[in-house]
Amino acid sequence: MAYHPFRHLGLKIIALVIASLLWLTVAGEHVVERIIRVPVELRNIPSELEVVGDPPESVDVRLRGASATLSRLTPGEVIAVVDLNGTRPGSRLFPISKEQVRSPFGVDVVQVVPGTIGIELEKSSRRIVPVVAPVEGDPAPGFVPGPVTIEPATVEVIGPETRVRKLAQAVTEPVDITGARESVRDFVNVGVIDSAVRLVEPLRATVIVSVLPAPVERQLTGVPVRARNLGHALRARVTPETVTVQIRGRREAVAGVTPDEVDVFVDLVGLGAGRYNLRVQFDPSHAFGVSAIRPDVVDVTLR
Repeated sequence: MAYHPFRHLGLKIIALVIASLLWLTVAGEHVVERIIRVPVELRNIPSELEVVGDPPESVDVRLRGASATLSRLTPGEVIAVVDLNGTRPGSRLFPISKEQVRSPFGVDVVQVVPGTIGIELEKSSRRIVPVVAPVEGDPAPGFVPGPVTIEPATVEVIGPETRVRKLAQAVTEPVDITGARESVRDFVNVGVIDSAVRLVEPLRATVIVSVLPAPVERQLTGVPVRARNLGHALRARVTPETVTVQIRGRREAVAGVTPDEVDVFVDLVGLGAGRYNLRVQFDPSHAFGVSAIRPDVVDVTLR
């Protein structure tokens, strides 16, 4: 088939015009150099190592290219890549050459400053730590916060060996019990305060904060003071013979208590005839406690 140079002449002229315009545009642009700050990307970190401290997050890169091209650069188009494959623990220096800077077509990397960065690496470690749930607010009047139950009670964390060893606990988001009259259940996130340490797996915990009726106090007068461990053939006289006792406990536990049911005493073990000032004691085996005894010291005569 014979070649006809003037065939499709219109299309050929249009293509020539476009090519000429593109050439004029490119030829008319100034080639410039510009310094920009670019992020440092760490790649191939060994699974048994952790980066510790604050490694450099960016470096300055001198770029050369058309002014319009450099002006159109967006964050992330130029990145300095550092390969940590085969690295050992300790303080290491990593050079960053021009070839390690990723840049778009038409942009040349002239220089990287600094040309070397330092990174601290440490062996990775795992450990199981308890979970603690902070409680905020106060329950309704007449109620007090009780025991806190957390499920799961422990979590596994991972991070640099020295930081993991120092970590005492993981914490949940605070649980608010403001105005509560019964136990509060919440489903909250778990985390660690040290940013260098992390949970092996993201976790949420169920936290139950018991809210109990506040203990009440009741004052009993005429509570007899008993003598314990009185020696053979001795008689004891206690002055005064009765004391006032402030008992404390759950309302139902203290409501019907009589003075004779409160066991307060003086211990005479090993004492012979004579006169003594002895402290009044309380037997803690009861279902209530004693917050005060008045007087708390009595005069005891042994004969």
